[in-house]
Amino acid sequence: MKLNVMRRLYDWVLEWAEKPSARIALFVLAFAESSFFPVPPDILLIPLALGFRKKWFKLALIATSASALGGVFGYLIGWKLWWTFSGEFTSVADFFFKIIPGFTQEWFYSMREKYELYNFWIVFTAGFTPIPYKVITISAGAFNINFLVFMVASVISRGARFFLISFLIFRFGKPIKTFIDKYFNWLALLCTFLLVLGFLLLKGIL
Repeated sequence: MKLNVMRRLYDWVLEWAEKPSARIALFVLAFAESSFFPVPPDILLIPLALGFRKKWFKLALIATSASALGGVFGYLIGWKLWWTFSGEFTSVADFFFKIIPGFTQEWFYSMREKYELYNFWIVFTAGFTPIPYKVITISAGAFNINFLVFMVASVISRGARFFLISFLIFRFGKPIKTFIDKYFNWLALLCTFLLVLGFLLLKGIL
């Protein structure tokens, strides 16, 4: 049942690529996906970049800016709407635990210590890889991690993801679309590994 719902959502998003308001739809989708919507904006960005290849930069900029703003909204949800005055979960928190797969109370609490150690890299990795970004934006706000660090990591990671996809579509067209569709998860994880490796080398850890 859930797979059918997701399939319909994906198909519905793809239909916007043929409409005059496609760029507005891209902005709305990128914003919503960062805080509550399950479909990633890549699904709409790829066909738009194929249809308007010379505007790849503008499309990537739209997706990046909207996603970063949506991340702020997710952060605010966690910061302002997650806890009751007595420190219990609100009905808003319970709602998100129910609708986001894998987002459990146990996982949520396990993130507290990780944020204290790796706050930038947690946000960056979620922003660039297939990890649900909304889970990170909300939990970052709930644990009140440094907002400036959160924003820098969000803009860099989301920008790296969307500009990379849009540029590859501009440069290589349909063949790269097929390649991205098939291997994007692995490519994103590889790029994140290389960036973290570079960070460790710069720090003299390795």
